[in-house]
Amino acid sequence: IPSPAPTRMQKVSVLLFLAWVCFLFYAGIALFTSGFLLTRLELTNHSSCQEPPGPEPLPTGHQGEPGACWMASRFSRVVLVLIDALRFDFAQPQVSHIPGEPPVSLPFLGKLSSLQRILEIQPYHARLYRSQVDPPTTTMQRLKALTTGSLPTFIDAGSNFASHAIVEDNLIKQLTSAGRRVVFMGDDTWKDLFPGAFSQAFFFPSFNVRDLHTVDNGILEHLYPTMDGGEWDVLIAHFLGVDHCGHKHGPHHPEMAKKLSQMDQMIQGLVERLENDTLLVVAGDHGMTMNGDHGGDSELEVSAALFLYSPTALFPSTPPEEPEVVPQVSLVPTLALLLGLPIPFGNIGEVMTELFSGNKDSQPYSSALAQASALHLNAQQVSRFLHTYSAATQDLQVKELQRLQSLFSKASADYQRLLQSPQGAEATLQAVIAELQQFLRGARAMCIESWARFSLVRMAGGATLLAATCFLCLLASRWAASPGFPFHSLLLIPVSWGLAGAIVYAGLLATTGLKLDPVVLGAVAAVGSLLPFLWKSWAGWGARRPLAALLPIPGPVLFLQLVRWATFFSDSFVIAEARATPFLLGSLILLLVAQLHWEGQLLPPKLLAIPRLGPSTPAGPPRHNGMQALGLGVGLLLCTRLAGLFHRCPEETPACRSSPWLSPLASMVGGRAKNLWYGACVGALVVLLAAVRLWLRRYGNLKSPEPPVLFVRWGLPLMTLSTAAYWALASGADETPPRLRALVAGASVVLPRAVAGLAASGLVLLLWRPVTVLVKAGMGTPRTRTVLTPFSGPPASQVDLDYVAPQIYRHMQEVFRGQLGRTNSQGPLTVAAYQLGSVYSAAMVTALTLLAFPLLLLHAERISLVFLLLFLQSFLLLHLLAAGIPITTPGPFTVPWQAVSAWALMATQTFYSTGHQPVFPAIHWHAAFVGFPEGHGSSIWLPAFLVGANTFASHLLFAVGCPLLLLWPFLCESHGPRKRRQTPRNDAEARVRPEEEEVEEPLMEMRLRDAPHHFSAALLQLGLKYLFVLGVQILACSLAASILRRHLMVWKVFAPKFIFEAAGFIVSSVGLLLGIALVMRVDGAVSSWFKQLVLAQQR
Repeated sequence: IPSPAPTRMQKVSVLLFLAWVCFLFYAGIALFTSGFLLTRLELTNHSSCQEPPGPEPLPTGHQGEPGACWMASRFSRVVLVLIDALRFDFAQPQVSHIPGEPPVSLPFLGKLSSLQRILEIQPYHARLYRSQVDPPTTTMQRLKALTTGSLPTFIDAGSNFASHAIVEDNLIKQLTSAGRRVVFMGDDTWKDLFPGAFSQAFFFPSFNVRDLHTVDNGILEHLYPTMDGGEWDVLIAHFLGVDHCGHKHGPHHPEMAKKLSQMDQMIQGLVERLENDTLLVVAGDHGMTMNGDHGGDSELEVSAALFLYSPTALFPSTPPEEPEVVPQVSLVPTLALLLGLPIPFGNIGEVMTELFSGNKDSQPYSSALAQASALHLNAQQVSRFLHTYSAATQDLQVKELQRLQSLFSKASADYQRLLQSPQGAEATLQAVIAELQQFLRGARAMCIESWARFSLVRMAGGATLLAATCFLCLLASRWAASPGFPFHSLLLIPVSWGLAGAIVYAGLLATTGLKLDPVVLGAVAAVGSLLPFLWKSWAGWGARRPLAALLPIPGPVLFLQLVRWATFFSDSFVIAEARATPFLLGSLILLLVAQLHWEGQLLPPKLLAIPRLGPSTPAGPPRHNGMQALGLGVGLLLCTRLAGLFHRCPEETPACRSSPWLSPLASMVGGRAKNLWYGACVGALVVLLAAVRLWLRRYGNLKSPEPPVLFVRWGLPLMTLSTAAYWALASGADETPPRLRALVAGASVVLPRAVAGLAASGLVLLLWRPVTVLVKAGMGTPRTRTVLTPFSGPPASQVDLDYVAPQIYRHMQEVFRGQLGRTNSQGPLTVAAYQLGSVYSAAMVTALTLLAFPLLLLHAERISLVFLLLFLQSFLLLHLLAAGIPITTPGPFTVPWQAVSAWALMATQTFYSTGHQPVFPAIHWHAAFVGFPEGHGSSIWLPAFLVGANTFASHLLFAVGCPLLLLWPFLCESHGPRKRRQTPRNDAEARVRPEEEEVEEPLMEMRLRDAPHHFSAALLQLGLKYLFVLGVQILACSLAASILRRHLMVWKVFAPKFIFEAAGFIVSSVGLLLGIALVMRVDGAVSSWFKQLVLAQQR
């Protein structure tokens, strides 16, 4: 029999309200992300000499020349000197812009004097360019651009998601494929980007920005001997001193002058050693701000120096007075063709035509034809890339793409006609060059439009939507506990407005022919529903209450939360969050213990005899003595400390050492230690299983014959055994005898899948039969009315059922204990249930245990000790929180802010204690292969799901278990019987029977059924509070990422932190909805069970 319609509608309204709030957060996160994270698809296609970039033949005569590919090589060697953060004005002479004024004295001006001297003495051999850099101006993204010719973004979606290594076509790969010897020295970032690509390499650590000399001096130690040795074709030296000096001192410090002078001496030494077939390239990867930072898109950050020199004449003319501005990516196709290599497949740069004009003695027509040939090859390659990219994704603008392709077709046809009839075609040749340049620049502009720009409007809109939703959570959580708050009716109209706004927006886009952006569509729907709700609820409800009542967070808790939110704006605190979170959690625990003392709840019970005033009768929280509460607090602090032993150090703290216990047992050397650790891990599993069974047995739920309880009895031990067997096989896989390897490999596949299958089966059984109580039927005297009901027949309404359910429960308890045998003429009630008062918590604990086992299997074996600590820590915290939460009958029920804050902090602390960090290199990629040792083929969803479950396991478990914060105080209601005064049913009975006292058993969680409206409101309020705490965290991360988008660490610290917080919020919100839905499923099953019982009693 289904639960009554009013209650069912109320449950649905609560879930829909929370789902709507989650949608508002999702829309804000998506809108901010679309403006902040620069994304593109990464193609793995490669150019080759055997495959020309287009259908037209290559320039005449190039195929037969030695070393030629698409075009004959002009140089056989290149020295690439990369001076990190070499801003363009660092290469400028120390001159005054105002005639008659003395030269402007700045530390960084005029220090690279060798560049100016070469430009003056050998004007046909050298050029200085202003290199225009595309944001983000971070070193790793710039190195990708300087080698691939593309526009790398923060997220390059592709096959290298698990690695920094560049799999796109690039200059280094083309050089090694052509058999060139590439020698590198400097920044060790290149080691991750191009693993194994160098014939010789000297890597130096790059992170310590306070060290100005280690990298540079190390390079200088090897640079000249390597050049003189001659065992190289391409020599790359990446200096970091200028960049580190900017971060440490800023560009205006005297140390910058010393560092630039050192670079100048280095360049002079290189020029003296160059041979005629060698090209020298001195380049900055980006600039720096006035403070020495970089990462954003300001003029000083995107302006870098680029200097080219060769002992042979390079250019047909002298340098212009004002250096030419060239895009940084133009260096890639230029170097490729000068070295006789194919242009990398994904390049969108334009060749620097000056370098293909020949020397000063070249004829104008032949120079122009050489330029046109280089541009045509370049255009063919870019056209091929655009065609391939647009077929793989829909990022690019369709109309602009069609226009560019038609422009290229015309220019290519003109070029082919020019080759067939070259007489008198100088004007036509210049027109073809202009058309090809127009195509290349248009293609790059289109890609920049799509890939490499922050959208400040979207970022601001997303942050505003997140802030408004947090405000909504704060308001609604305050109002939900008020009697008569009509949240279900307030929800209907705003959602209708939101849908209407989305439909109107989609219709406008359809009529105008613009592309539909689902992110903006979702944001329009969110704003369209949020604003009417805030207006309607404030006008009809909030305006009658003082504004101070809308900020209900206690001062100390608010202070701790503000400290935590403020830390998101500091890269040092984000890096050290693994240590800061346990400190904040410990502070909150001490605050809870002190608060219990201040409120008198740690005093002996005899001192608490003063009755409370007020309309509601407190059932009272368990009054702990001082030693018991202090013991809970000490136990919590001890668990927090022990969990902190399992920590992974961020790479930004080289002095820190990660816990060796995070590694799998298979990596251990020494059989004895491995066996001891294996025994400890299996012991942790057994203790966890035994603790759950003992807890269920204590509250009587383990005696139920229901399928979920039978599964706990037999299924959980089987899951434990399978997990232990899998760990044994995984830890000893390398020692397996050859004849057993096939069996072990098969078991390594079957066992994890069996654990996951058993967990899924248990959850399905729990959802099917969630009421885990023991029902007994007794043979008594003929039944008469044993339950006082103001109605006849079955309960006709939810009010009737709510009235009678607690009475039924009390009688069941009394019958089970044989305490109704003395009733005179009515006979015993024939049905009894054992410990129905823990039915909600039993379902929650069972569900959490079933979730924990497959999640634990995705981690290394020794993390099982952390999971055991997690359950113990949660148990202690729930008991400590329950001591301070008053239970009022008939309501309202509420969970205080300090409980929600502590729960959220514990989820974060467990995230770090399981060996995670909010950076991509710390992701546990091995989880993708648990149960799938041979990989997943072409599927990406399943491995992504497994890795996500491993990463956000703590978020999921604590979010699903969040309703325990509401249930646990009722569960901790005193188990001892309390005496209650029995009310006589009529005057005659009052005269015949003297006033007596009978024993009243605690109702525990059945008190929640005394007031179902308050129960639903409490679940709604709890969900809103938890979403508020998580929502403000993601809001703080988004504000930090947007305000500090030009910070040095934005792409290394703030952007990954935002991504992990956003993903964690999504996982937590889904888990919260599932946890509340499970409680409501149990409640519906209890209602149906009671209704059937009443019908049976009325028959």
